[in-house]
Amino acid sequence: MITSTRRVSPDKSEVRIAFSLDDTSDVKDAEDLSQTFKDLEQRLQPVPPCVSLRESVQVYKQHCRMAREFHQVKHEIAVLEDRKRKLLAELVEDEDVAVEIARLEEEFRRLTEENRRLVTVHGERARQLERLCPDERPRQDSS
Repeated sequence: MITSTRRVSPDKSEVRIAFSLDDTSDVKDAEDLSQTFKDLEQRLQPVPPCVSLRESVQVYKQHCRMAREFHQVKHEIAVLEDRKRKLLAELVEDEDVAVEIARLEEEFRRLTEENRRLVTVHGERARQLERLCPDERPRQDSS
């Protein structure tokens, strides 16, 4: 609120005029500013306006709005960086799992091939045994 005192003429008494700039009620104390923008660098913090100048109040309000937006963007960046860090950790974990899966698939393929060879060798040895000991087979079956 701005108050001005003027004399209209030398013989008349003083006339007092009071007026307010557009909604200066939201102009905060310097203490409130330090709390509102505490994580903002000192050089970026809004400077309290000269309430008698409309332009100063408007610039102050715009600066406060930009400081809030800046704070919000910094917060969003921090949240996104945290999310990025978590996703990278998941990616590393997924890559480790993929490497383990590839190792297990290779081991499975190798063991399957070895099993196939062993089944083939077993079959060959069983046929050899039947040829070498044809008499042994019936005796075992009859007992």
